[in-house]
Amino acid sequence: MYGLIWRLLPGPVPVRLVLALALIAGAAALLWYVVFPWIDPYMPFNDGAVDVQGT
Repeated sequence: MYGLIWRLLPGPVPVRLVLALALIAGAAALLWYVVFPWIDPYMPFNDGAVDVQGT
């Protein structure tokens, strides 16, 4: 998949490198600001309390 993306990027190697880094930064920003806040309430590890029975 990474090879396919690399072959689809236009230009010489330095331009491809900059474009690849921009794609990685865009994907990270999308995950950080949109996807992770959206799925945060549905994740099971948000309940940090320990349930102790018999106390």
